[in-house]
Amino acid sequence: MPEHRNNEHRTEKIESILVGLASKFFSIEAGPGSLLTVTKAEVDDSSKNATIFFTVFPDNMERSALDFTKRKRSEFRDFIKDHSRLSLIPFIDFTIDLGEKNRQRIDTLSNNS
Repeated sequence: MPEHRNNEHRTEKIESILVGLASKFFSIEAGPGSLLTVTKAEVDDSSKNATIFFTVFPDNMERSALDFTKRKRSEFRDFIKDHSRLSLIPFIDFTIDLGEKNRQRIDTLSNNS
């Protein structure tokens, strides 16, 4: 398999692992005030940085959920260390998945017409 495809496969695997771990972590850590759903992860080519994307329901809880996830970054890194065999734990950042939010809005609008 060419080097390029190996790296792509490795990146996809890391992203999949991070999505699963983030989902598990936030199901344990997040309170009952909102529903935080991890939608995807993106890892850079060097695997040193990763962004975890999520949505929040209700929408008015987005700001506090984003602040919460950013406060939990170091705890999440520890969770990754304890629950995976990744040799290099990337620096983690969290952000609202605006693409998913827009897709949901379009779905709602098209279903109401």
